[in-house]
Amino acid sequence: MRLRLAPLALAALLAACSSSPAITWYQLRAEAPGPVAPARADSPVWQLLAVQLPAYLDRESVLRPSGRSALNAVPAARWAEPLRDAVPRLLLADLARLRGTASVFAGGLPPGVSAARQLRVEIQRLDPEPDDQAVVLSARWWLQDPQGREAPAVREISLRATAASASTDDLVAAQRELLWRLAQAIAQA
Repeated sequence: MRLRLAPLALAALLAACSSSPAITWYQLRAEAPGPVAPARADSPVWQLLAVQLPAYLDRESVLRPSGRSALNAVPAARWAEPLRDAVPRLLLADLARLRGTASVFAGGLPPGVSAARQLRVEIQRLDPEPDDQAVVLSARWWLQDPQGREAPAVREISLRATAASASTDDLVAAQRELLWRLAQAIAQA
């Protein structure tokens, strides 16, 4: 009997030793990380057309810098939602908080609503610094006349947020803060 159980015990022991660590799922929270002033009711309508992200951010794994130019996937850290979906959703929600929910739409407009401006956003960088104490966001955006009567106004911004610690959780919170600050800068344009 013992000889029959020995292979099963050995298999169970090997399986326990080879198990991978539990995965932690990270989310850019929907709540605004800062105070929200009352939005103006008479804000002109903006249509959010596109938010582009660099390909390196379009991954399930959370990335951390290593050395001067390497990025490493954190072994047990994953995004709960693809950043290509989360960033535009949050930017739209933040702009609606700042400008008024009836002033910002994504994609098609409701019947009878016309946009005074169309907005395109390109995130060029949204990642931790190599020292893991700060996160950097670089972006540019265009507010353009939907009829094409004016040249689009292109604006650029670089923002930096210090993380409370080098933990992945705090770095993700700093990324969320930067997206909020980006929305504030766009709303003031």
